[in-house]
Order: sequence, then structure tokens, then C-alpha cells
Amino acid sequence: MPAALRCRIRPMEPRDIPQVLEIERDSFPRIWPRTHYQRELENKMARYLVVCEPAGEGHAPADVPAPAASGRGIGGLVRRFIGGQPPLEPARDRIIGMVGLWCMVGSGHIVTIAVRQEHRRQGIGELLLTAALEAALEAGQQEVTLERRFSNQAARALYEKFGFLQVGVRARYYSDNHEDAVLMTSPPLRSPAFRELLARRLAEQRARWASDYPLAGLAERLLQASPAG
Repeated sequence: MPAALRCRIRPMEPRDIPQVLEIERDSFPRIWPRTHYQRELENKMARYLVVCEPAGEGHAPADVPAPAASGRGIGGLVRRFIGGQPPLEPARDRIIGMVGLWCMVGSGHIVTIAVRQEHRRQGIGELLLTAALEAALEAGQQEVTLERRFSNQAARALYEKFGFLQVGVRARYYSDNHEDAVLMTSPPLRSPAFRELLARRLAEQRARWASDYPLAGLAERLLQASPAG
């Protein structure tokens, strides 16, 4: 992890969309239009989170408004986002990664996850996946599912690190090259086994990021919460 990197995680806002589209353009053969994200940010079933470099840490746009006060932890951010009061981002925030989650009837689904090319292999994708799992827990989901390209072995390694298992294949799912999609699902999010696994992953992240860990406090909340069911 480069020592100069500082980042935080917060809900995506409409002003983030141009930078999110840049990340998509670097990551996927086809990207969603701006209007899709505008609709998604109004979708009560959706949770979109971004990792950003605070003011002065990166090469960010200059037309971003000044910050507003915000609470602590991903849970508090997600609750404010759902309540229609997203925090303003600090001036010159630069978005370096994003994740989108749909919360349905007991099952969350990760619809997109991507990191800027120059920030890959630095643990950002793992932070985004962890934040999405926390958002799913906050929303009362029992499990999380996703699709990945059959050829994307880096994504496979990341998801398997968090206990995801392959549960099916969707043949010729991707329209750009007709590649198969592998459907993966997490263990039950409130099971003791998954909580233990997630606590280990959080401990590894804290050791890697040290005092700059963007999810500080999350491990304690998960360990203190009692499993449901």
C-alpha cells in the first residue's frame, strides 16, 4: 500500500457521476449512461458507495462544494443516504473506486464494482466489497450475490477470499463478447462462520492500512452484534 494514499468511503452523490463514468470507461467494455446513475441514486433499493481521496491527496476536479459535517462509520453514512441527506464531499475529492448494491427481498446483489486503473492492486476493491457487505447487513439482507466474467480470475480470488461460492453459470451473458457469467453467492451474512471470516478480513485490512484505515470501527460493530436467527 503506497504510504501517500489516503481515502474514505461514502455514499455516491450525483456530482460523482462524471468521475464514476471515467472509472467505468477504464474498467468495462460498455458503460452505463449518466441517466442510469441518476435514476439509481433515487432508487430506494440501491446503495452506491465510492472510495475517494480527500482534498489535496489527488488530482480531483475543482468545482466540488465545501464539506458538510458527517457521522462516523459506513452504517451512519448509509442511513443518512437512505434518509435523503447525503453528506457533501470535501472540495477536490477524487473518486478512485465505486460499488453498487441492490437490496431485494432478503438478498443483496452487487451490480457493479470498479477501481481506477492506477489504484488497482492496492486493496481498494477489497475495501469496496467489505463496505458493500456492511451495507447489505445494514439493510437486513441475508446474503449477497454477484456475477463475474468467467475469465476474471482476479475477481474470483477476491470473492472467494470473502467466502463466496460459485452457484451457477449464465451462458453467453456478456453482450460484448458473449462470455459466460459465473454466479457467486456469499455465505449467510449473519452466520457465526461468516462473522468470523469477515472479522479476520477486517483485521488484515486494519493491519495493512494502520491509522489510515477507512473502515475503522466496523470490526468492533460486527463483533459486538449478535447473530440473527
